[in-house]
Amino acid sequence: MNASVTTPSFAQSVWLVTERELGSKLRSKSFLISSAILFVIVLAGVLWGGFAAQNENRIPIAVTPETASAVEGMDGLEVTDAADADEARELVTAGDVDAALVPGGAEPFGFTLVGDEDVPSGLVQQFSVSPAVELLATDATDGFLRYIVAIGFGAIFFAAALTFGSTIASSVVEEKQTRVVELLISAIPTRALLAGKVIGNTLLAMGQIIGIAAIATVGLTVTGQDMLLAGLGGPIAWFAVFFLFGFVLLAALFAAAGAMVSRQEDIGATITPLTYLVMAPYFLVIFFNDNPLVLTIMSYVPFSAPVGMPVRIFVGEAQWWEPLLSLAVMLAACVAAILIGAKIYENSLLRMGARVKLREALAG
Repeated sequence: MNASVTTPSFAQSVWLVTERELGSKLRSKSFLISSAILFVIVLAGVLWGGFAAQNENRIPIAVTPETASAVEGMDGLEVTDAADADEARELVTAGDVDAALVPGGAEPFGFTLVGDEDVPSGLVQQFSVSPAVELLATDATDGFLRYIVAIGFGAIFFAAALTFGSTIASSVVEEKQTRVVELLISAIPTRALLAGKVIGNTLLAMGQIIGIAAIATVGLTVTGQDMLLAGLGGPIAWFAVFFLFGFVLLAALFAAAGAMVSRQEDIGATITPLTYLVMAPYFLVIFFNDNPLVLTIMSYVPFSAPVGMPVRIFVGEAQWWEPLLSLAVMLAACVAAILIGAKIYENSLLRMGARVKLREALAG
């Protein structure tokens, strides 16, 4: 008597597809090489920024007669003498110096280091006892640093989401074109096939994000940028959380977009709208990273929240409850995208020939 064939459960089917996705990517030389190049670029960028900061020109600082002795013998300073504390502050406001050392402040130092929007971290570190810090501008975040951090979050989200999203769509089309999908869904449920693809590629994308975070941490530590590292810790953690759910949302839609066509040549027509959604946060932070209103709107739109909210957390513009509210909106959108994507995927997967129209895919 023939032994009965055991049909895998839904969870087992999902895991089988997940393993297949992970294995195919990890055995791909192109994926491994591109990942290595990405990590090298990130490390080079962090190291370059750190060493450039260490090799800055002499720091211009204003001192008063009472504080001049505190900076005697210090290297890397360009000292300007001011008659009193008010004149020293005026030099800072005018941009003639980066900081001013004026009388007054907590003991044992007894002086205060005055800056406009910030004070050079290298200057603070030169004092054996850290002085009190006073900022004259209301915005305490360096504009250039804000720009770089915003571009960093935007570029990472754009590159990872577009790369893996396009890979998912191409994989679905390839399976349709070669008729492999007919064999797959004869053994496992269609939704298990979709879930396995989404989970497998999400794990790969999150692996890259974690790798980038680890490399950035090492680079910042090696170059002595501990203050920047401390300020980026929370935003990076939130970015990883938002990226996880944001990518699941996009992955389900990319898989659905791939199922609507039967040839690789036609895939551009269905994934182009999704490509624009992925590109939008990147270009928005380039042009509006210093616009609180635009960043606030971005932080509550599911497709841009993985970029907008971490930037607002970094610059201190987000209240403690805002990331939680934004995450709740993201989760609701993620569930809706998965349901819609699954319906389109199921109704389009076995349709060959001309591109399936969206209305037909939703109606079944």
